[in-house]
Amino acid sequence: MARQLSGKKPKNLRYTLRSLLTYMGRHRFLLLAVAILVACSASANLLGTYMIRPVVNSLSSGDYQTLLFGIVITIVIYGVGVLSSYGYTQIMVRAAQKVLFDIRRDLFAHLQTLPLKFFDSRQHGDVMSYFTNDIDTISDALNNSFSMLIQSFIQMAGTLIILFILNWRLSLVVAVCYIIMFWYVRFSGKRSKAYYSKQQASLGELDGYIEEMVNGQKVVKVFNHEKANLDAFRKKNEALREAGTGAQSYAATMVPAVVSISYVNYAIVAILGGIMAMTGKTDVGSLASYLVFVRQAAAPINQFTQQSNFLLAALAGAERVFEVMDREPEIDKGQVKLVRAVDKNASSKIEKWFWKEEEGTLTPLKGDVRFQNVDFGYQERHPVLNNITLYAKPGQKIAFVGSTGAGKTTITNLINRFYDVQGGSILYDGFDVRDIKKADLRRSLGIVLQDTHLFTGTIADNIRFGKLDASQQEIEQAAKIANADSFIRRLPRGYQTMITSDGANLSQGQRQLLAIARAAVADPPVLILDEATSSIDTRTESLIEKGMDQLMKGRTVFVIAHRLSTVRNADAIMVLEHGRIVERGDHESLLAQKGIYYQLYNGMFELS
Repeated sequence: MARQLSGKKPKNLRYTLRSLLTYMGRHRFLLLAVAILVACSASANLLGTYMIRPVVNSLSSGDYQTLLFGIVITIVIYGVGVLSSYGYTQIMVRAAQKVLFDIRRDLFAHLQTLPLKFFDSRQHGDVMSYFTNDIDTISDALNNSFSMLIQSFIQMAGTLIILFILNWRLSLVVAVCYIIMFWYVRFSGKRSKAYYSKQQASLGELDGYIEEMVNGQKVVKVFNHEKANLDAFRKKNEALREAGTGAQSYAATMVPAVVSISYVNYAIVAILGGIMAMTGKTDVGSLASYLVFVRQAAAPINQFTQQSNFLLAALAGAERVFEVMDREPEIDKGQVKLVRAVDKNASSKIEKWFWKEEEGTLTPLKGDVRFQNVDFGYQERHPVLNNITLYAKPGQKIAFVGSTGAGKTTITNLINRFYDVQGGSILYDGFDVRDIKKADLRRSLGIVLQDTHLFTGTIADNIRFGKLDASQQEIEQAAKIANADSFIRRLPRGYQTMITSDGANLSQGQRQLLAIARAAVADPPVLILDEATSSIDTRTESLIEKGMDQLMKGRTVFVIAHRLSTVRNADAIMVLEHGRIVERGDHESLLAQKGIYYQLYNGMFELS
């Protein structure tokens, strides 16, 4: 079951850490090298500080040979520390980028397997936030926190050990202060983590809203919706501000609190140590080295608390990322595959498409589609289709008409298996579509959607999206069928003209013509036209009628159209109302009935 994010402590913190450590484990040798070099750097810092003791004592005793030797050893120790620091920072950068590369790759690959309803229920900006904000927080933690946490731990443990070696009595005071510091860090960290989770969720929601409003600026300005948009933005921005303030207000107190406690600790230890030196219970060199260690004792804790901000944000971002990656992929239990083979019963030896069953039986791909008592709803207890029964024989053109929300597009979504039926069945050449592998099912279908989407690339690349191995000749032939060839050749670079921003440099009609060409190059046996000519003017529509007829020839075609003029030549017209087929027949017979279709047709005629 999908995990829900909230402002509370994450329920899946262990899973998030385990998942993140699994990715880090793929590059364990690089990270091991980082850990070793960090340990060398931290140890060099500790040993260098400890060398204050022999240096000060030799200076006090006038033993200059020992003093010179101690200075040389100290220089060597710090030199090793500097080289180790340089080494682990360079290796950590490479290791962190490899881990992030793996996470991005796996996240994107998993998104491709998720069902369409996942994307229907989310804003695009929120999905993009997984790849930007959430993974960026993981990047910050890996680059800044991993090595610093190791270094801080070694320095804290090493400092305590050396402090007890130098003076165990004074170290009892230091230990008490350490306990107070750790308690406060833990107290603030628990409360910050809840707000960081809320902050990441609010940030994704805000990104989604901004992306949505930027894409819809024309609509916003046409309806003077700027003020309402600003008010909505302020509310979402305020939610992000509150979450961010809550996270930072606790996290920001960690460092000042630790520093203040360390000052008090240093003052107490300095006074007590001075008294002990005056009474001969400790030497001056040991006290000098001890006080430097005490002064440095707060540094690793400060480092830890500073990095905890990165760590807490990273855990919140990682939880969102792994929540998506943990979602169940689109279920596909189909066994029937689509293959090319030579028809043994035909005189020609031309390869054709066949359905191949698990036992190897081949069935010719014809395009026979049948709905049998189909029920479906996007949500439980809210049916969209009720007891839909229809058939489309190979080569027939079936049209769906009806008011908005009647269920026309839903029928085509079920043929593609974007969603699965909840009752009844859909048969394709005698096979239940749930028994056909989804990739093979969709390969046999061509679809032109009402909302055309073009990708960044050339016009040829966008047409080739329907068939990735299509030759230039096939692309141009498909464009001619869709009557797009003439306008493409008038463009500055013809088929090599670059398309950006979802085809912003083309008219809506031209974009839809390219979508039709994309379907034509795929050469599918079944074609679905969902308002395919809704954005094409009447003149352009008449120009492509012959091309569309050629495209539809020999194919099973499902047409959804508000312009009833485009469905007059359909073999059968289905009139839908409230998810049911209320009338069916050809154009003339439905007009003769003088029912809903008659009213729709005459209403459209008057509007035109």
